[in-house]
Amino acid sequence: MSFIEMTGATLRRALHEDELQGDEFQRAHVSDETIVRVNHEGDVEVRRPRGWEVVGGLLGGFEDRIREETGLDWA
Repeated sequence: MSFIEMTGATLRRALHEDELQGDEFQRAHVSDETIVRVNHEGDVEVRRPRGWEVVGGLLGGFEDRIREETGLDWA
């Protein structure tokens, strides 16, 4: 599966208001500097000391938003 990695701050800028909210970020311990990644299904995963943890998901049309915000493609 391919992903696009970014920081928590970058992910926040790419979100729509009906997707992950500030309190969800806090509960998942995602800060602006946290490393996150999104896969093609829209799962948002957070880098933890021993692996990745799914903390939420994105809704339709996120692929272009993520690529535009990060300047990256799926890898």
